[in-house]
Amino acid sequence: MFKTFIVSLFVGLALSTPFVPTVHAQSGWIHEGPAQTALLEMADAFKRNDRRRLTTLLPQVRGHLLEPWAAYWELRARLDDASTSEVRQFLSRYAGTYQEDRLRNDWLMLLGSRRDWATFETEQVHYRMRDDRELRCYELVLNHQKNPAGFGPDSVKEVLSLWRSMLQADDGCTLAAERLLEDRKIKPLEVWRKARLAVENNRPVTARNAVQLVAPKLLNTLKDLQAQPAKFLNQHNAHPRNAVQELVVLALVKLASSDPDEAYKQMQRTWSIHLTTEERHWVWGAIGRQLAMRLDGDALKAYEQARSDHDLTDDMLAWKVRAALRAGATPAWKAVESAIMAMDVAQRQEPVWVYWLGRALQARGHKDQAQTLWEGIASAKGFYEQLALEELGRSIQMPARPLPPTAEEMAQARANPSLQRAVKAIGMGLRSEGVREWNYATNLVNAQGQSGRMTDRELLAAAHWACELDIWDRCINTSERTSMAQMDPVLRFPMPFQAAVVQRAHEINLDPAFVYGLIRQESRFIMDARSHVGASGLMQVMPATARWTAKRIGMKNFSVEQLNQRDTNIAIGTAYLKLVLESMDNSMAMAAAAYNAGPSRPRRWRAPDQGRGPVLETAIWAENIPFNETRDYVKKVLSNTTNYAALISGQPQSLKARLGKVGPRDATAPPEDTDLP
Repeated sequence: MFKTFIVSLFVGLALSTPFVPTVHAQSGWIHEGPAQTALLEMADAFKRNDRRRLTTLLPQVRGHLLEPWAAYWELRARLDDASTSEVRQFLSRYAGTYQEDRLRNDWLMLLGSRRDWATFETEQVHYRMRDDRELRCYELVLNHQKNPAGFGPDSVKEVLSLWRSMLQADDGCTLAAERLLEDRKIKPLEVWRKARLAVENNRPVTARNAVQLVAPKLLNTLKDLQAQPAKFLNQHNAHPRNAVQELVVLALVKLASSDPDEAYKQMQRTWSIHLTTEERHWVWGAIGRQLAMRLDGDALKAYEQARSDHDLTDDMLAWKVRAALRAGATPAWKAVESAIMAMDVAQRQEPVWVYWLGRALQARGHKDQAQTLWEGIASAKGFYEQLALEELGRSIQMPARPLPPTAEEMAQARANPSLQRAVKAIGMGLRSEGVREWNYATNLVNAQGQSGRMTDRELLAAAHWACELDIWDRCINTSERTSMAQMDPVLRFPMPFQAAVVQRAHEINLDPAFVYGLIRQESRFIMDARSHVGASGLMQVMPATARWTAKRIGMKNFSVEQLNQRDTNIAIGTAYLKLVLESMDNSMAMAAAAYNAGPSRPRRWRAPDQGRGPVLETAIWAENIPFNETRDYVKKVLSNTTNYAALISGQPQSLKARLGKVGPRDATAPPEDTDLP
């Protein structure tokens, strides 16, 4: 007990003095050495949750620019046991920093889970980031606490939207939904819909939390049906009317996620007539979604059984659009239009659906409406924005660079404390912390430290500074946050290592714009980037792929450790990309998909029906890629490539010319390189 008292007293004294970093006039940073070593040790101790080590090391970083991170790690590790006075001392000492707001976020979450609404109300007004959905649910519960009359219509809508969007189990939004249910602001059906979403996405705890609200006695049965949905349905086939209908729906949804063909049969054979219209539509939507993700030609048939698109979720509707686009030589444009129009307004306004709705309207004779839609998104910004430009008869070219930041604007960026800490953290190898702080300073809090993003000119200056420091990922991401009026193409699409990339691309007859487009998406030009699956370097090459490629191109004495060397990584990555491109009939879209997901998958996706399938516009083929990550990746690589080509050549470009069509492989084509890893 005496030891605990001493530690608390020591930390309390350390936090009682306002934070003022020690700065060198020449370098702008504190003396390195022991303090920096202690900081790195603390970062490691935080990952290991070594509370004692964190407390021991904290005094050694006093006055360092990154002291707020050290203090945050130390207090966050023991926040569950910290006193209110300790927390408030921290918030006062580090007022105005990212770490203050980050710890307040963490503390508010803890206060919400403890139902300490008095302290929560006092603190939440000072919270600046405002980006935590669960905290927003807690705030809505607090509003309800203060107003026993209940939630208003807007709050009800917001709670439902937040709750549905969170697939992981969460206390805040579940609590808010429970209050809605108690106040009879929502019907039990809304809770069962949440359970369906959770079951469909294999989130058993989230499903359990939802069912707990409306039918706690069914929790054991819920657990069994999630493990073996077919067994549950078969057990009730003989007496379907005696089954708990909501559980039948959950079992059918779960079965659809693993075996949509069997779910299809179960619906036709037994269950369809026993469900309500809404339940029937939902199940058919779940079956259709899964068949569409499998690129099954029967997907639209399943969707046709759901006679109202308005009973389907936005995700079901998105996959209905994709299935309708690949319905044959001519897409099922009427189905495309009806599905998009049934989407939530926010989703319907995304460029992907604006573009395809325009195509559907144009195909159905409404050219003026289509052009109005395309005018709303047309730009060089992204894949569908570029396609919209071309539908309007315009080429893709880079805008003129805006006026560069003034000396005053650059000075303001360099003086921003959060940006300074971000730069320092990245330079020390604490990239995750640096990126989080940079994003906070540019996107969540303005240059005056208030909630809200920076202005375009402030973002432009920050992006310039990041580029000057070769922090390419922050340069790109910050530039992407500016409006098109302040878009600087050189910052948004930088070309570091240009001599090495262009020379290597020309040596192997590979488009350097394609190489740059891929690197920008793979690593954001971070030399030591490493993915969660082990890919390394600028071009994110897997070790096994690197060894295979090195052998294939005759590179001698290659070792995996060389992948973080710039020239070696470029040599290996471009060689593999060239081999993949040739294997995929020189389709950039298929090559990008192969680079991201492996060569075997795009081969299956081009002809999913035992080597057969329709010949599709490449945009349709890319939009139907079943993996969310790969689908997004392919579109971004192709959009990047088009913009880099415009920068490199100085000439207007066409994305459509790069796309072409994708279909079953021509029988007369040379054999595929099946050895490609």
